[in-house]
Amino acid sequence: MSTLKDYRDERLRKLEELKGLGINPYPATAERTQKLADIRDNFDSLQGQTATVVGRIVSIRKFGKLAFIVLKDDSGELQLFIRKGDTNEEADRSQSELIMPTEISLLDTGDFVECSGEVIKTQTDEISVSCKTLRLLTKALRPLPEQLTDKEERFRRRYVDMNVNPDVRERFIRRSKFWKATRDFLDREGFIEVNNTVLENTAGGADANPFVTHMDALDQDFYLRISHELPLKRLLVAGFEKVYDIGPRFRNENYTEEHLPEHNAMEWYWAYADWQDGMELTERMIRYMVDQVWGRREFELANGQVVNFGADNEPFPRISFVRILKEQYDIDVFESSMEDIQTKLAEHNLEVEEQDNRVRSLDKLWKKYRKTVSGPAFLIDMPTFMQPLAKLQSSDERLTEQFNLVFGGSEMCKAYSELNDPLDQYGRFLEQQKMRDDGDDEAQMMDIDYVEALEYGMPPACGLGFSERIFWSLEAITAREGVPFPQLRSDIDETTKSIYPDLKHGN
Repeated sequence: MSTLKDYRDERLRKLEELKGLGINPYPATAERTQKLADIRDNFDSLQGQTATVVGRIVSIRKFGKLAFIVLKDDSGELQLFIRKGDTNEEADRSQSELIMPTEISLLDTGDFVECSGEVIKTQTDEISVSCKTLRLLTKALRPLPEQLTDKEERFRRRYVDMNVNPDVRERFIRRSKFWKATRDFLDREGFIEVNNTVLENTAGGADANPFVTHMDALDQDFYLRISHELPLKRLLVAGFEKVYDIGPRFRNENYTEEHLPEHNAMEWYWAYADWQDGMELTERMIRYMVDQVWGRREFELANGQVVNFGADNEPFPRISFVRILKEQYDIDVFESSMEDIQTKLAEHNLEVEEQDNRVRSLDKLWKKYRKTVSGPAFLIDMPTFMQPLAKLQSSDERLTEQFNLVFGGSEMCKAYSELNDPLDQYGRFLEQQKMRDDGDDEAQMMDIDYVEALEYGMPPACGLGFSERIFWSLEAITAREGVPFPQLRSDIDETTKSIYPDLKHGN
């Protein structure tokens, strides 16, 4: 049985033969008049005309003086028809890429070519381009496999995965549409996109463990942002009224089915709006996005739950954090002792850790119940001590004006009426800093510059953030399936080591 190295050696032989014929196997330019799907879709108007098409060779069949090549570009596939005598065999070789009919055996699946010729139908009624000239654009040295199912291999060579499994490529087209729909909706609502720095002196805006890097120019450590929040709220201080940012954020935590240490996210901030305004906007935004990307509002998720985002102007249900913990666990989030809370954790087979504090313990109980919520719903009534950046409810100052979108058993976004009292904010940062000092690496850091910004005045506002986990959930896939090139532990396989013996590696 031939190995990958055997196939590669044979293609290297063909490469040298092509060079010996004066053919450049990697020219810099290509011409194209139509995409392949355009020819199929507009055959009646194009029949008999000359077209120039490009793409990757999917298959090659030769029958005496005839050859059939199936070509693929990003629009679809089309057949090339080659008959000895039709091809311009007297063509000027100075172009250095032309392939003669007698040289087709030097082509392989995976190669990229350019073909010019008449648009026809063959005797079998197959829409084709009858090649007059055939140019080699790229010689592929490795064959694409017929199938690729090993998950590790698919993640490591996603460029192969997308060729072999077209549905994976289509998924990332939808992912692009997901973020485009997000932008389109916010732009239509009058928001302005402002991209902010990834490297920060202080990691803030979320409970997460940051990555640390070093900037040589300043000889100072920086954090990779864990949130877009605080720079965007500084822009509200600067006079912007509706701003958002879409881009990567980094949280130095483990891989899960729903989380990646690096992922794309969006946050918006809306001056003179509160959490009630934010909930209404979120309902419209989510419905717009699913309409634009998937064309439907009902989804079956990977866990078997069904979520339906409902009709326009139909509010999502509200779930009170305080009420649900009382109903499900008989826990009063304000009065129950840590001993009582930890007893409930144990009763429900939830981990009780030595460093657990009240915030983390209550969150574990909520997450246990959350798994049962198919949604969509808004989680509300979050205690003040669990949210250091939100305004207090006027009816009960123990609670914040916060809402989290929940569906499929997960929280998909967090939003709240933003805290703009600098003295209150400073006090809450001090509480978070104490939690860090007591061993909670995910508690928020003191950001004194942000406190100073608030002292110049920030208008009342609502803010919201979500990650592409919404997309992954609606696609019913895991986090690593949901990004083109997920991070993996570095590894060089034995075949690559044998092909590149001079390669220095530690594996």
